[in-house]
Amino acid sequence: MIRFILLQNRQGKTRLAKYYIPLEESEKHKVEYEVHRLVVNRDPKFTNFVEFRTHKVIYRRYAGLFFSLCVDITDNELAYLESIHLFVEILDHFFSNVCELDLVFNFHKLWLCLAGFRPDEYSVLYTVQVYLILDEFILAGELQETSKKAIIERMGELEKLD
Repeated sequence: MIRFILLQNRQGKTRLAKYYIPLEESEKHKVEYEVHRLVVNRDPKFTNFVEFRTHKVIYRRYAGLFFSLCVDITDNELAYLESIHLFVEILDHFFSNVCELDLVFNFHKLWLCLAGFRPDEYSVLYTVQVYLILDEFILAGELQETSKKAIIERMGELEKLD
């Protein structure tokens, strides 16, 4: 099971965080700091898997971003490493050469309306498109869909609703 997903830049600024286990805010900040310290200082010659507390962190660096997954110690590392790559490919499809700035500045690209509210009302929850892509990909800490084509088609359907 995936415990959490973090996208962090080289300076340690968290650009995306999704937790599938309950953690206090202070604990989340502590985890983000520890994971960043763990992956940024790691020699590139080493594997992309590292033990973290009683779990494993699987990470991959793309340009200036570190994509990190914390998973159970018995989970398949290569499957999760491949899922990180798939997530990046899907982001590349939507943002055309995804970079850190896309994650920061494309916040209001998709709207998620709750309980029938219209986008022009104040009660709308604006959601980052990246989180919607992530939710199509991972559900409750488990890989839900591994087909790039299926995820892109679902996201296309969501865009049509806009």
